[in-house]
Amino acid sequence: MATLELRQITKSYGTMPVIHGVDLAIADQEFVVFVGPSGCGKSTILRMIAGLEDISGGDLLIGGARMNDVPTRHRNLAMVFQDYALYPHMTVAANLGFGLRMHGVAAADRARRVREVAELLQLGDYLDRRPRALSGGQRQRVAMGRALARSAQLFLFDEPLSNLDAKLRIEVRTQIKLLHRSLGMTSVFVTHDQTEAMTMADRIVCLDGGRIAQIGAPEELYNRPATVFVATFIGSPQINLFEGEIAAADGAPVLRLADGQCLTLPESMAKDLPPGPVVAGLRPEDLTDAARLPGLTAPAALACDAILSETLGSDVLVIGTLGGVQVTARCSPGLSVGPGDRIRLHADAAKLHFFSPGTRARL
Repeated sequence: MATLELRQITKSYGTMPVIHGVDLAIADQEFVVFVGPSGCGKSTILRMIAGLEDISGGDLLIGGARMNDVPTRHRNLAMVFQDYALYPHMTVAANLGFGLRMHGVAAADRARRVREVAELLQLGDYLDRRPRALSGGQRQRVAMGRALARSAQLFLFDEPLSNLDAKLRIEVRTQIKLLHRSLGMTSVFVTHDQTEAMTMADRIVCLDGGRIAQIGAPEELYNRPATVFVATFIGSPQINLFEGEIAAADGAPVLRLADGQCLTLPESMAKDLPPGPVVAGLRPEDLTDAARLPGLTAPAALACDAILSETLGSDVLVIGTLGGVQVTARCSPGLSVGPGDRIRLHADAAKLHFFSPGTRARL
């Protein structure tokens, strides 16, 4: 396997820049996920790593060697595409061994490697079938197997799960992660699905408009988002955001919301926050009914006008209006709430996130 390094990588189409000076170092055997909305540049960066797109500026290093002008076939990498890219006239065995045949691997060695990969991916019973006789999940496993058969130093995944249904997506993403752990592959995985990023990554690279918004472990991006963009993109249901101000009430620091309701802030948190306007974020699990916060002493109770509720079995999501905005609260199972009901929600003020109204960066 190998390390991967991007040094001030840029990409422009004509006079239009789309990637703006990306710096990133990926360690040997690390699993890194690029995540972001459509058009943020994640697939463009992946294609530059693969050599399928020219690099406008900066340096790309694989295993310490500069690769900017090295053709794709000499980069010793393997790529799994969104649309499988299988040869419909070939059997599963022929698809798995195609890359090896193109690299001149002897027939006996090729057959042995195909059998090993087929066993690893539970495709042994399908080697004589053609892609049209396979399910979506089986086709995706064949596409992964073709990449694994190469024994490349770097594996690239370009939204490989987006064509699968929800159940298969969970199964295949688990299989990819298990393969990574057992084989020690250096991997870069592109997705727009934050759940895939959170469950699979050693580190997440969150992209926004061709720039890196934040790099870190999944827990870091969830618990300490660097910007409003990262806070809203990472986490499901999405974080609640409030326009408010830091003020004082009865000598205590508070967050005053647009509708006049106040949340008393912990002294340790308030000392680092200047008085004035602020954007505050609170995850749905930190805005809930009292039964969900048994260990919290004197939680702040806020009035919320319910719009609807969604029963998930283990939770009830209550969607309503609070602080002048629509919010989502994760409440106890069995809670009965109807449209128009006024309920009291309890906020864990210690879990608030604060951002600058101007820069939208974390305070």
